[in-house]
Amino acid sequence: MYVTIRDRPADGIGPTAGKVSATVLLLGTVSLLTDVSSEMVASVLPLYLTAAVGLSPVAYGFLDGVYQGVSAFLRIAGGYAGDRGGQPKWVAVLGYGASALSRIAMMAATGFAAITAVVTADRLGKGLRTAPRDALIAEASDPSMLGRAFGVHRALDTIGAALGPLVAFALLWSVPGSYDSIFVVSFAFAVVGVAVLVLFVPNLRTTAPSDRTGLRRVLREVGGRRLRRPLIAAGLLGLVTVGDGFLYLALQERDDVAAVYFPLLYVGTNIAYLALAVPMGRLADRFGRARVLVAGHGALLACYLLGALPSGGPGLTLAVLLLLGVFYAATDGVLPALVSRLVPAQTRGSGIAAAQTVVVLARFASSLTFGVLWAMRGPAVSLLLFAALLVVAIPVAAWLLHGAEASR
Repeated sequence: MYVTIRDRPADGIGPTAGKVSATVLLLGTVSLLTDVSSEMVASVLPLYLTAAVGLSPVAYGFLDGVYQGVSAFLRIAGGYAGDRGGQPKWVAVLGYGASALSRIAMMAATGFAAITAVVTADRLGKGLRTAPRDALIAEASDPSMLGRAFGVHRALDTIGAALGPLVAFALLWSVPGSYDSIFVVSFAFAVVGVAVLVLFVPNLRTTAPSDRTGLRRVLREVGGRRLRRPLIAAGLLGLVTVGDGFLYLALQERDDVAAVYFPLLYVGTNIAYLALAVPMGRLADRFGRARVLVAGHGALLACYLLGALPSGGPGLTLAVLLLLGVFYAATDGVLPALVSRLVPAQTRGSGIAAAQTVVVLARFASSLTFGVLWAMRGPAVSLLLFAALLVVAIPVAAWLLHGAEASR
């Protein structure tokens, strides 16, 4: 039986027994459209930067680090702004809008500095929108179904992430080297996503006007005992997480994948993620979100080991893409679902943002480190070294997360 623990939104778009809220589905649609846009660009960016622009592995590692980590600078600000005003929707609108504008700006970006600036603007937009959006998902969902709600949202998000590379592949197939057409079509999808958010997603209040969240309370909750160990665990695992682009470039170099097929590597991962996002969310609700989060990094370890093999082929490549999808399904939505229950509703966005900030900063450092290692020792040795570090990090993270959900 469903028991309401908060007031149903006035517009009637709230959770019902055994069902995911319509608000979650609408936010998933926004993410679907936005991910078609972002993954169109992301799926060609590694090859575009290394082959067309001619960046070295170290320079690409820096840009990949920017892509992974610069959003950290606004994640906590976005989460706090949503908590402070109690209306996270409009903070999310600003973030989605900034990312949409960056798509069209990529057409005019030709040098390293200009491309870095555009990528930074895109990621800052992502940083601003992510925590407020996730706070809306948590607010609209039954606490006992948070893993499923985030899983459904991530599944819709991943449909877009799978379609984006397919659209990019079709454009490159039709007109080889037509990167400008990718940027224009990407911009169009992003604009439609912003329109859906503005026009159809309800403006749920996460706090009452009389219960505005002060900065001191946010800092106390974020730095408190309940979040400290989960944040350390998330940061530790992020430090040994290699960006997708590096894994795909390693596969492309080893197996001599043609440039036109490069975006399809993203499709394989995203299809696996799409198929597993909801089941992993249900597993997390039933058996523990911390356990599923840690287990997902075992799939990442297998990716490193398979990617480091001296010879591959279609079978091994597909295995890496499948395992990478398992990793994302077990971690991407599960982390905010875990954190959202460790802080009060008034600081939920800030708590989620703190965890995401730790992860993206750690992955920023990881990308820089891996880029330098690649330049010095090559992809195979670098992957094996990160695999060894991950073997150490997984049990440490499991120890840090032990009992985290029991401390609610």
